[in-house]
Amino acid sequence: MKKINLILIIVSILTIFSCDSRLDVLPEDNVASNTVFNSKATIVGAVVGMYSKLQSGDLNGMSQLISDYMSDNVKFVGSFPSLQEIDQFETLATNASIDNIWFDGYEAIGAANQIIVNLPAVNLADLSDTEKAQFIAEAKFVRAWTHFHLVNLFAQPYQFSNGSNLGIPIVLTVFNGSNNQDFQLERSTVNEVHAQVEKDLLEAIPDLPVSNGARAEKGAAEALLARLYLYREDWNNAATFANTVINSSEYSLATAYNFYDNNPTSPEHIFVIVNTPTDGPQEPGGSDEVYVNFYNAAPGGRGDAPFSQDLIDLFALTPGDKRFSDLSVAATDAGGNNTFFTTKYPDIVNNASDGMVLRITEMYLIRAEANFRGGTSIGDSPLNDINELRARAGLTALATVDLNAISIERRKELCFEGHRRMDLLRNNLNLRPGGGPESAPGANKVILPIPDDEIVNNPNITQNPGNF
Repeated sequence: MKKINLILIIVSILTIFSCDSRLDVLPEDNVASNTVFNSKATIVGAVVGMYSKLQSGDLNGMSQLISDYMSDNVKFVGSFPSLQEIDQFETLATNASIDNIWFDGYEAIGAANQIIVNLPAVNLADLSDTEKAQFIAEAKFVRAWTHFHLVNLFAQPYQFSNGSNLGIPIVLTVFNGSNNQDFQLERSTVNEVHAQVEKDLLEAIPDLPVSNGARAEKGAAEALLARLYLYREDWNNAATFANTVINSSEYSLATAYNFYDNNPTSPEHIFVIVNTPTDGPQEPGGSDEVYVNFYNAAPGGRGDAPFSQDLIDLFALTPGDKRFSDLSVAATDAGGNNTFFTTKYPDIVNNASDGMVLRITEMYLIRAEANFRGGTSIGDSPLNDINELRARAGLTALATVDLNAISIERRKELCFEGHRRMDLLRNNLNLRPGGGPESAPGANKVILPIPDDEIVNNPNITQNPGNF
């Protein structure tokens, strides 16, 4: 269990950069901060090390698990007390899983800040201005994604009070050994967090490469902006940015669903967190039992997070849907019940399934919803976009489309990828079918409490209502 407050998180980032061997830049290593910006090799190592922070089992797995079993996609049958609390909407501020998400999120933000703040002043003969700008842009993408990810978990959505409600602390500086008070921050509003996310992404886009392997590229920043604007009900911008990504020629709908099979080079993916047997969430300090919760127990998964009956019933309405037939397996869950499990995270031997963050399918869904809600047809019509996804799934075309049809396709396409909780909350829907007030939009426990460690060590931060 990691117990640490925001100041100590930033201190740890100041002194340690862990590099990611999966990206074949530098071996796993700790690089002192006073030397990291003295050579191109260590600067590149710091950039790659920043990405390795996203491999945390809490940011890369646990958050997706929580988001789908807090909603109506998963029937959680696991035995971990910290996860049962969340499932039953009884989460305490001392919950270890929540503490780890907060810790790892701000650790990633701190690693990004080191690059954004320190790199502009560096002058090295073998480091071009273009390379510097790219590295800073990549760091801004990571900082934007992480702030956005955290605010979605720890704050009520924009729709709660048009974004005026408390979000999370925005951290943009680095620790210099004496500026403790700079990290004892009150939470900014959701609008302020979203504005910072937007600013980072818009600034990053001009300097990100069109193609960048497993790292952030221009399309990733544009896609994340499309999601941000969708959540904020800025329909025109959501449709416009989604359309830009679709028309970029860098990504395309895969012909089949094998892109889930640890296939990060598929054109389906816009940004994916790559995990391997030797480098990923199963490493010391990571989480070795996250995506395996989604997989059935028979071949070695935990069997804790099967399909909910509600999701099974939804797929049953359209027999032959490949998103069920090709991406599920019948098995017995950890509670001994016959059910179905997703196969989107297939590597249960090494616990190294990749984490989907952004893929092109989501852009079609965003464009369809935003165009429908906005009464526009930017790029294409909602009907055409939805029918293209249905065709890949082996379903017949619809003659007309409405918001419910779009929502159903979004749910079936993105289930088990961590979208469902926010999709329900932003649409003012209860997280559970026939659920009570504890799972209703705006209820105290549909969002996570600020961890107790942060409350104890930060006198300026405000806890979420109903949490102690």
